[in-house]
Amino acid sequence: RCTFCIIPSMRGDLVSRPIGEVMVEAENLLKAGVRELLVVSQDTSAYGVDVRSRTGFWRGRPLKTRMTELATALAALAVEYGAWVRLHYVYPYPHVDDSVALMAAEGDAGLLPYLDVPFQHASPRILKLMKRPAAPEKLLDRVRAWRRARPALTIRSTFIVGFPGETEQEFDELLAFLAEAQLDRVGCFAYSPVVGAAANALPDPVAEEVKEERRARFMATQAAISAAKLAAKVGRTLDVLVDSVEARGRGKAKQTVALARSAADAPEIDGVVQIDDGVKLVPGQFARVTITGSDQHDLQARVIA
Repeated sequence: RCTFCIIPSMRGDLVSRPIGEVMVEAENLLKAGVRELLVVSQDTSAYGVDVRSRTGFWRGRPLKTRMTELATALAALAVEYGAWVRLHYVYPYPHVDDSVALMAAEGDAGLLPYLDVPFQHASPRILKLMKRPAAPEKLLDRVRAWRRARPALTIRSTFIVGFPGETEQEFDELLAFLAEAQLDRVGCFAYSPVVGAAANALPDPVAEEVKEERRARFMATQAAISAAKLAAKVGRTLDVLVDSVEARGRGKAKQTVALARSAADAPEIDGVVQIDDGVKLVPGQFARVTITGSDQHDLQARVIA
């Protein structure tokens, strides 16, 4: 595989792994030929909070257990090995701005201009019930600031509709937020009870058919945003990472294509770049392509000779 996850903290109460241990794992993966590292945890932006930013060591140098220091070290390591690093589950705390400032140009080795930020909702009341920061206007300000700093930044997020007590007006607030934020990649889930969750005791559950209807409306809104954003990439030159080379179609229509991802595409959750003339490419290879087509989720491309 050309992509692997490194996990700096675990589920449950936040428990941060020693930063030296994380860096050693990352370096060993890159030495083994991995071309992309995904940083995944329950709350990557809170890395080190539980140990009060304790100082660790890597390559004989002191390194504080904090998100910014981890991102800085991983970015430098990725440049050294010609690889990508992608940040997931980053909550929009002010210090995330420091990591955005570290991000490389789109497709270059290092820390990718990509953030996975679980906004979850846009209604202040619903966010408070979810025990999440309840200031959507500040979130929009932060999104705008990030994009000013890194215009190529891709922002992915996930949302929940049909949370207990969610009104039609509050759902409309969510749609308005989506239209204003113009997020690049978005997932949406209809709320379902989780064993032991405090939300199970909340009054006014939303009917299943209403949840599904809201989820469908949400995804239709985002589909139009995504289609427009991807269409704007047609004609551009992008660096992509090849994941596989496979046959598509049957009979005379059979074609061997390469499936790759750009800096805007995390594996399995985002889109792909289908390279129609990619028969000579191999998994784990970076390639430069011209984007020739798009739909709501994916791009088509041809290799630049």
